[in-house]
Amino acid sequence: MEGLRIIPLGGLEQIGMNITVLEYDDSIIVIDCGLAFPEDDMFGIDMVIPDVTYLEENIDKVKGFVITHGHEDHIGALPYVLQKVNVPVYGTRLTMGIIEHKLSEHGLLDTTTRVVVQFGQTVNLGKFRVEFIKTNHSIVDAAALAIYSPVGVVVHTGDFKVDYTPVYGDAIDLQRFAQLGKNGVLALMCDSTNAERPGYTQSERTVGVTIDRLFAEHKDTRIIISTFASNVDRVQQIINSSYKYGRKVVVEGRSMVNIIKTASELGCLNVPERTLIDIDELKNYPENKTTIITTGSQGESMAALTRMAEDTHRKIKIGPGDTIIFSSHPIPGNEKSVTNVINKLLIKGADVVFQDVHVSGHPCQEELKLIYSLVQPRYAIPVHGEYRHLIAQSKIARDLGISKDNIFIMRSGDVLTLDQKKAEITGSVITGTLLVDGLGVGDVGNAVLHDRQHLAEDGIVIVAFTMEGDAIVAGPEITSRGFVYIKEADELMQEAVEVAKDALFRYLDKGVSDRNRLKASVKDALGDFFWKTYKRRPMVLALILEL
Repeated sequence: MEGLRIIPLGGLEQIGMNITVLEYDDSIIVIDCGLAFPEDDMFGIDMVIPDVTYLEENIDKVKGFVITHGHEDHIGALPYVLQKVNVPVYGTRLTMGIIEHKLSEHGLLDTTTRVVVQFGQTVNLGKFRVEFIKTNHSIVDAAALAIYSPVGVVVHTGDFKVDYTPVYGDAIDLQRFAQLGKNGVLALMCDSTNAERPGYTQSERTVGVTIDRLFAEHKDTRIIISTFASNVDRVQQIINSSYKYGRKVVVEGRSMVNIIKTASELGCLNVPERTLIDIDELKNYPENKTTIITTGSQGESMAALTRMAEDTHRKIKIGPGDTIIFSSHPIPGNEKSVTNVINKLLIKGADVVFQDVHVSGHPCQEELKLIYSLVQPRYAIPVHGEYRHLIAQSKIARDLGISKDNIFIMRSGDVLTLDQKKAEITGSVITGTLLVDGLGVGDVGNAVLHDRQHLAEDGIVIVAFTMEGDAIVAGPEITSRGFVYIKEADELMQEAVEVAKDALFRYLDKGVSDRNRLKASVKDALGDFFWKTYKRRPMVLALILEL
């Protein structure tokens, strides 16, 4: 079937790693290029990025990346992907400012073409024309995209919510959505993150009222408030309340410092003169006249607030004179880490506030209904969310009169081919994930992760012996890590040495001298011994040293 091809390479069945390909004839555009954060069982992994083999194989067709906003799950993989797919990047002002900082850190700023796009502006990319539309989200300068193709218009909302009273800039451009709907929209790709929640998402300004009340109630304490670094509107309201109550503000946490610097330079953040001070200046002011805005709202192990809670922060000590405000909800999976940090702060005597100081940046059901009613798409393609979120949005679309046959719950790698007459899944492409560990990208796979999980759960036992020809001249010697404490298990280890010797001599007596078979015999024998003795299976590593 000829037509427009929509191919998600990530961002479905999960929160994060958003990247979607639109292809027509000899033209490909890519919407967003995000990362995902590692699961609990991905030991040592820093981040997860999408496999872009499909883009590499079709590099001559790729016209550019169009970015909806500056969150990590939409831009975080760019520095890695651009090394393989070096094409222009298009985004709004703050989005591009954050991207440029990332590219600079990776040495890619001079080799990457960057184009800043204003709301209402369109860019031509091969067979496509892309219009950036003003929306609201938990970061400034978020955009929806109207993608004009030869077979019709596709509207991609990006992450958004309907906020009639935003802290910075204009409200979402609902009029433009309505105009597009009146002219005819082929497909709507819409944010599903809050599709299970009834009602409306509250305005960001409501958090400002809560923050101001908390500042009024805690005039006699130092206030330390933790939020997402990228939520510039939240930071603005914290600064506003700090200024109102005569407090100096310290910004702590590398990502927070970087984004506030970028937002201030671009005019997206208004900081009254002499309000911000350096952390070393805190000692010059009474504690109840200072505010610390910090990272760590998700309990991240190396974030500033976590280090404060664990007494490892070099310059800030928590005590009874502190009020700690968590201005965020835990991301699913982070609840335990956040709770641990809260408990440690409470033990130090701090007053911790962690309820009702946050609103979502995503649309609830009534906002989704509004967008669908304005856009009136022929086809509905829920995006951005786990499978249950996509299903919840599909039910909303059906309630609004869209035929079940015109709603597509896609999986990463699916190819949806569509035109004005029909749409269908016509195949799939290579997709998947690459794991980033330090400077290594993709060099840690499932086998390595399995080994790391094995080591974490059961530890390792190393048995070494020296051979000359077919004779054992030294050993075996056994050491372990993460299995048992050897000094308290001397008898066990002596028994393990005898088990290893028996296995070796049993094979040597049979005339077997193949080193791999000898190592395997020791590994199997010790594995069975440890299981029978401890009901545990440590990783057994056998080493033969040759004379």
